[in-house]
Amino acid sequence: EVQLVESGGDLVQAGGSLRLSCATSGFSFGDVAIGWFRQASGKEREGVGCIIIRDDRASYAASVKGRFTISADSVKNTVYLQMNSLQPGDTAVYYCAIVTNDCRGDAFGSWDHGTRVTVSS
Repeated sequence: EVQLVESGGDLVQAGGSLRLSCATSGFSFGDVAIGWFRQASGKEREGVGCIIIRDDRASYAASVKGRFTISADSVKNTVYLQMNSLQPGDTAVYYCAIVTNDCRGDAFGSWDHGTRVTVSS
């Protein structure tokens, strides 16, 4: 069974940092791309960034570029989202998902778990 479980969300002050984790199982970790997504209350879900595991190559949305970093641990089959210089606008529930076509395709996640990040001003 394919599983992706997010964790690490918390309440943090503006300017602070958090590291989210996406623990995965049930598929060949090195063969996929994993994306991070977020959904703020009342807004559409948006992509934050994505990493192609075999290349260790990540791409980011313009809104987080330079502040967020995605990395992967192929021993733990876990993808991380390091978030620095957090802003109130980063407040959302964060999700991870498998993304097809090397981060250019569709995202497949459970979308019913996620981890909540709240940034206070």
